[in-house]
Amino acid sequence: MVTVGRPRGVEDTAILRATAQVMGRVGPPGLTLAAVAREVGLVPATLVQRFGSKHGLLLALADQAEKDMTEMAERVRRSHESALGALTALTVESVAAMATPESFANHLAFLCMDLGDPQLYERALAIHRTQKRMIEDLLTEAISGGELRAGGDAVGAVALARTVQAVVAGAGLTWALEREGRLEQRIRQELDAVLSPHIPS
Repeated sequence: MVTVGRPRGVEDTAILRATAQVMGRVGPPGLTLAAVAREVGLVPATLVQRFGSKHGLLLALADQAEKDMTEMAERVRRSHESALGALTALTVESVAAMATPESFANHLAFLCMDLGDPQLYERALAIHRTQKRMIEDLLTEAISGGELRAGGDAVGAVALARTVQAVVAGAGLTWALEREGRLEQRIRQELDAVLSPHIPS
C-alpha cells in the first residue's frame, strides 16, 4: 500500500527487503514495526501509513516474494547457457536468505505461522506454485534440449519438478539439523543426486 506524503528515499521494496532480513535474525517474536523501522531509518508510524499494520507488512512482503521469484527465474535463465545451470542457480538463490541454521529456523517459523493465517497461507501457496512452475519450465527446456531424459515430455517434467521442490525443502531442514557445511553446498549436492539418473550418458 502506498500513501501520499511518504518520506522520499526509502521505497517499499527496500522496506520489504529489510523486513526479510529482520525476520531471519529475530523470528516471529522479535519482528515488530519498530524493529523494521530501525533497520531502514524510519519511524514506526511511517510503516503504519504505508502498510497499515504488521500483518499488512507481512502480506506485502509475501506479494513481493512471489514477484521476486518470477524475476529471479528470468534473470538466472538469461545468465546461464543451460537450463540445468539456471535451475541450480534458482534453487540456490531461493534459499540465500537462510544461510545460517538460525535464520533458516526463523524463516521456517514464519512459514508455520502462514499456514494458520488464511491470507498469508493464500500467498504462501501462490509462492510455492510459482516456484514449481519455474522449475517445471526449466526442466521442460532441459528435456527438450537433450540435457535430461525424464519421460521425454511435459508430464515427466511435472513429476520431476515435484521431486526437486520436495528435495530442496527437505535438504534445508536436514542441513539445519545436521549443521554440516553450507546450505548452498547441500542444495547442490541433493539436486545433483536427483537429476543425475536423468542425465544422458
